[in-house]
Amino acid sequence: MRTIKVNLGKRSYKIIVGTDILKELPKYISALGIGKDAYIITNKFLRIKYGKKMEEALKKSGFSVRFKLVPDTETSKSFNMVNVVLNDIAGYDKRKQIFIISFGGGVIGDLSGIVASIYKRGIPYIQVPTTLLAQVDSSIGGKTAVDLNQGKNLVGTFYQPRLVLSDVELLRTLDLRQLKAGLAEVIKYGIIKDKQLFSYLENHFLDILERKTPAFTFIVRRCSSIKAGIVEKDEKEEKGLRTILNFGHTLGHAIEAAGGFRGYNHGEAVALGILCAALISKKLGMLSDESLLRIESLIRAVGLPRKIIPRNRFLFDEGLQSCGKKLTLSGILKAYYHDKKFKNARNRFVLIQGIGKTKIVEDIPLRIIKEVLRRRI
Repeated sequence: MRTIKVNLGKRSYKIIVGTDILKELPKYISALGIGKDAYIITNKFLRIKYGKKMEEALKKSGFSVRFKLVPDTETSKSFNMVNVVLNDIAGYDKRKQIFIISFGGGVIGDLSGIVASIYKRGIPYIQVPTTLLAQVDSSIGGKTAVDLNQGKNLVGTFYQPRLVLSDVELLRTLDLRQLKAGLAEVIKYGIIKDKQLFSYLENHFLDILERKTPAFTFIVRRCSSIKAGIVEKDEKEEKGLRTILNFGHTLGHAIEAAGGFRGYNHGEAVALGILCAALISKKLGMLSDESLLRIESLIRAVGLPRKIIPRNRFLFDEGLQSCGKKLTLSGILKAYYHDKKFKNARNRFVLIQGIGKTKIVEDIPLRIIKEVLRRRI
């Protein structure tokens, strides 16, 4: 087990990474002194698989427990679901010291965080991420959000959790598509900050896809440490340091939104966004052919998508997945114009000058963006 601290003054908290540590959750909550009434937001699968043990352990330690089940899909990141959860909490919260436990992937983490940040102007919450993507990225840093029809994550808050507990044993239940989606974020970390991590992925990605615990532990710890270090220096993305975490997300989010948040999941869209950002970097003379080839080769080897398929159905390992909208160049560009990183009507892209070296570039010509997207469609 390893503890990583996110140093943010009064908002500091620990990220605990280990194997089979879910059973120790009551101990860590008790040490925080945040209340005695746990409101657990999760999905049906996790409730069935882990809910009874979690409930028994919490009650044994003197906590009351209430579960709220929500669909673990992007549709849960909506004002409608926020309203449903807020009303349920309010009905439960009578003479209680309530806190939220987010038990799930990135969607549940975002939903839990925004609810915690606005209910009674803020109540404590804990992240217990259960997907690779959530453990290496979304559970850390305090970003919460819901989607609008126009784009992804357009409404949200900065609200830090009181604890992140990442039990890598939970990752063994993930299907292959979810693992690959999480690997897209891990690849991102290697590209923007850690050449050694990128080389590790080139040599050990099969260990991750085969669900080997040492590989899970290494990448979760490494990515958690990287993100903690960045968040400490630029908690609310005001200095430009935290912006590098958005590498691959500008066009990745646009691809998600243009497809109606169905079809490509977040990690798959980020992989496509990474390829686009790397190609833009190459076209601007910032990235070598060798580095571009390494990025493309790793994404290909992992099995993440390299082409934006415009049809209404996508072929994944588990079969055909329907898409709400047909993906088109115009649709992706329309969603891209709602990206939060526009500044004074000028676009801003996180680009790279090599593996491990980033640069934020403004005002990329539209013709280059269109050309890169056409290469991927």
